[in-house]
Amino acid sequence: MSVTSASESSLPSTRAEGKLPRKDVLALWGGIIFSTLFTGLIWLVGGRLDAVQLLPDAGASWYLWKLPEPTFWSRATAWGFYLAHQVTLWGLIYYAQKNKTKYTTGLHRVNLWALAANASFITLRLVQTHVWYDGLAQDVSIWSSQVSVIILLVWVLVMENQRRGLFFGKPAPFSKEVVRFARTYHGYYFAWATIYTFWYHPTIATSGHLIGFFYMFLLMLQGSLFFTRIHTNRWWTLVQEFTVLIHGTLVAVMQGNGIWPMFAFGFAGLFIITQMHGIGLSLRSRIGLIGVFAASVIWVYSERGWAQINEIIRIPAIDYLAVFALAGIFWLGLAVARRFQPAPVSGSQ
Repeated sequence: MSVTSASESSLPSTRAEGKLPRKDVLALWGGIIFSTLFTGLIWLVGGRLDAVQLLPDAGASWYLWKLPEPTFWSRATAWGFYLAHQVTLWGLIYYAQKNKTKYTTGLHRVNLWALAANASFITLRLVQTHVWYDGLAQDVSIWSSQVSVIILLVWVLVMENQRRGLFFGKPAPFSKEVVRFARTYHGYYFAWATIYTFWYHPTIATSGHLIGFFYMFLLMLQGSLFFTRIHTNRWWTLVQEFTVLIHGTLVAVMQGNGIWPMFAFGFAGLFIITQMHGIGLSLRSRIGLIGVFAASVIWVYSERGWAQINEIIRIPAIDYLAVFALAGIFWLGLAVARRFQPAPVSGSQ
């Protein structure tokens, strides 16, 4: 299961032989349609939740959308359904890996189970919100949800280091063992980050939440298509990486706090420095995109004030530092694991 790519360069719609639609591609487009329609459903029924009385906003570390007085059932259903969702997806990933599932342009039975499970729990989350409202936000920090997704995006940069590089096509000096570990076990972390974040928020219909839910649905769709060729399609995986730019920028604009350039140029900087080098663009195209980025920065900060231009490096600086930190953690963990491995028996055949 991956949010990153391996070998495919486009979103194919047919098989080379016979021109029959590829099942993995059909599942992808079906999942995108489901994600769009279900986001619309959350918006359509969201007015029912306007009557819920909430506590006043208490600052950046405060999450507004939780009950002032949680009940046993609001907590039990939020945590119980979340754990059921989490364990189900972890179990399916383990099943697929244990059975040495091969990549295919079709769909494995485990993909159908994963798609059905995610669709069912997404529906259950909507029902749970309208009956009991609360999510995991009642008991855990808002930063835990945000940091979990940040680590997911950073993990992608580690996994893709050897294929597209980290800085303008040049890879960072991560060992193959570290990258192999990140690729092998990323599915468990990605499943946790997406499902945990999904159950953190009640399915309310603010603009920011709707954009966020649509993004989570896409990530869960990607997680359901493990061991299919579309799962590693470089254009589809780039869409998911790039969507965080759209999500972060729009939410900042809607909040009216004036920091939207930090998200827009910060995530665009990641695209320019790293992500665009993995999709086969020509040198002329990449230079053109760099020019567009530079011109946009000049245009915005000539009015915003050059003293604020440090905003554009905040997100890239944090992410690239986090990439090396995460790779270091993997390296250290692997070194410790080797240290405690039993030595081979001398003279054994």
